Amino acid sequence: MHYIVFDLEFNQDFASIKSWDESIKKYPYEIIQIGAVKLDQNFKTLATFNRYVKPSIYEQISAFVTDLTGITTEQLASEDYFPGVFNAFTEFIGKEDAVFCIWGMSDMKELFRNVEYHKLDKELLPIMYINLQPYVSLHFNLPKTKLLKLQTAVEMLNIPVSHPFHDAFHDAYYTAELLKKIHHPAILPKQYTKNYVNIQSRLPKKVIDFEGLFQQFNKMYGRELSNDEQNMIKLAYLMGKTNQFLK
Repeated sequence: MHYIVFDLEFNQDFASIKSWDESIKKYPYEIIQIGAVKLDQNFKTLATFNRYVKPSIYEQISAFVTDLTGITTEQLASEDYFPGVFNAFTEFIGKEDAVFCIWGMSDMKELFRNVEYHKLDKELLPIMYINLQPYVSLHFNLPKTKLLKLQTAVEMLNIPVSHPFHDAFHDAYYTAELLKKIHHPAILPKQYTKNYVNIQSRLPKKVIDFEGLFQQFNKMYGRELSNDEQNMIKLAYLMGKTNQFLK
């Protein structure tokens, strides 16, 4: 049995879509980098994976994502589109029984959403996973709902910081090091299914009144917001919902 410790970097830039309509909200956060480390059952590193992805949903990498990750539109121009990188990733995973290991559920969710968007075979992916984030909180006797940033957890466990964070391959490496530090028999894999998403969707849905919000901004600044400014506010809200940027 192998552990596939992976991390993703995403992009979502509504301003680079030529015409706005409500269906755009269904687009996934587009994966632009996959980083992974394959470990055996004794946590020995067997192989690594690091690939960038040329975007096909959004024409540009948002300035926010570039500031966070260093990834630019120009950098990705010569990379393969997601289907090609996905095929390479599934070959890296291999035929052995495998368990995904992640830092937070957003990576698991968005991987499957990107696979479904591109109509690829999700059966090629492991469905068993370990989300390390709450287990690290429990390791420090914190409530499992008190989720730590990856960098905070790495520093608290005295793991040497040799590479910058917010890079999918580096973050996968750090997550693998955390797994080695805290793993114990009580940490058991769970099965990821769409039921996970459906359970969440049964909660009362809160809807942002963007029109009212824009009117408030108009009053504050004494002018009408431009379309680009409105799209930036929508993007900030949608990216904030992933919780991946919480400190």
